Amino acid sequence: MNLSTTRARVHVCSLARIGEAVEETGARSLVTLLNNGTPVTRPPAIRPERHLFIAMSDIIDPMEGHILPAERHVRDLLRFVGDWDRSAPLLIHCFAGVSRSTAAAFITACALGPTCSESEIAKAIRAASPTATPNSRLVAVADSILGRSGRMTDAVATIGRGETCEVGVPFGLEVG
Repeated sequence: MNLSTTRARVHVCSLARIGEAVEETGARSLVTLLNNGTPVTRPPAIRPERHLFIAMSDIIDPMEGHILPAERHVRDLLRFVGDWDRSAPLLIHCFAGVSRSTAAAFITACALGPTCSESEIAKAIRAASPTATPNSRLVAVADSILGRSGRMTDAVATIGRGETCEVGVPFGLEVG
């Protein structure tokens, strides 16, 4: 997949693997997508200003007591990745490393590669992780913000639901 000449890496994993993943990948920026109040310990290699915590539930429709992925969440993500200098990898995680984090990685790749094919990015995610199931609500919100005319939504629908699992297969993706 040719995203551009300026390459950077985004890695995706579960909450349980963040310390290990930071060490293995050399990530120096971290995006956390978890339910409000879920404790997370920032690895020492990640400076506080390079850690974005987005409190949202892994849902696609409103549900009492939960936070539906919304425009403010996507805009926070886009600002954060826009400020990422790409000199070291970015690690994105959610609880299981399956839905919110894979959606955020897809959104990041689309945002940093505005002329890249949404379908090719989604296929690269599927090839890298058979368990990846990007949260369709988060993707739809980003699709609208980024002006992708439904192509992001269609791309994740085309790759479909990943393999059923309790914890997703971690993966890396070149973006930029």
